[in-house]
Amino acid sequence: MYLSACTSEASAAARIRDGVQLRPVTLEFGRGTWSEGGSSDTTRTGALVADRKKNPKGKKNMSSALLRTTPALRAGLRARAGAAAKPLAAMASTSFVRGKATLPDLPSPTAAATVGKEKGKEFENGRSGVFRVRPLDDYGALEPYISGQIMELHHSKHHQTYVNSFNAASDAIAEAQAKGDAKAAAAQAPLLNFHGGGHVNHSLFWENLAPNGKGGGGEPQGELLTAINEDFGSFENLKKQTNAALAGIQGSGWAWLVKDKTSGTLGLVTRANQDPVTGNLEPLLGIDAWEHAYYLQYQNRKAEYFSAIWDVINWGTVSKRFEK
Repeated sequence: MYLSACTSEASAAARIRDGVQLRPVTLEFGRGTWSEGGSSDTTRTGALVADRKKNPKGKKNMSSALLRTTPALRAGLRARAGAAAKPLAAMASTSFVRGKATLPDLPSPTAAATVGKEKGKEFENGRSGVFRVRPLDDYGALEPYISGQIMELHHSKHHQTYVNSFNAASDAIAEAQAKGDAKAAAAQAPLLNFHGGGHVNHSLFWENLAPNGKGGGGEPQGELLTAINEDFGSFENLKKQTNAALAGIQGSGWAWLVKDKTSGTLGLVTRANQDPVTGNLEPLLGIDAWEHAYYLQYQNRKAEYFSAIWDVINWGTVSKRFEK
């Protein structure tokens, strides 16, 4: 596996709590679509894919360990908006003192277990954690499909910013709570959502990638391929539907191949900005449609990027997520 897991020690149990609502999104499962979130109307087109007939593992919830974050961070980033308590009280009751999020390691493609020597600025937050920036051994490993320049900026600058800002929001909440300022703490919730989502989304994204011919590209195998054929008709149909979903994103966002935790069926969802996949859906494969993921190489030809990225998808990682 080319890219390693997210490591995070940040506590964010109330990242999205009462009063902070996820925006509506369109959910597409195979040949059907519907809307999820907010108060959006439900729309159905065609027949929704039924539960898989042969699904020995489909009803098992996929392990949340794939995020490799702390339970508190997972709980915060996956929490659904509720109506049980007022937003200020919910935010005021949450603690953010367990540590710092860190930028995930990106090992060498020739040695999956190798991690580069830590370097760069380190600082103590004065309370509970140390922030470390860790380098990538070979940012050019995904060329010519994704340039080394893009990978370096995407990982060391953009993802780093999400991590820094997530930590800053966590600190601000902790400080506001210490002062008993519930309003100031609640004001940080959108920042925690955005930057925390960016951290989790990118950490999954790096795991999705591997050099072509060295774990990247080709077609999925085994149970995952069987599920794709059942829910999308074929692997080619999955790619076409995913690329169409990516092209349909207005502005910035992500497209995700997901598994329904209850039925085990596969589907496609899009998320605006850095909103993470939440609720009863488990993310298996994410593709970044933000301009920073492609523009330096593909400029306005983003459809070429959507086509090229399939040549570096690590189907081994996606399959492991699906089979858990």
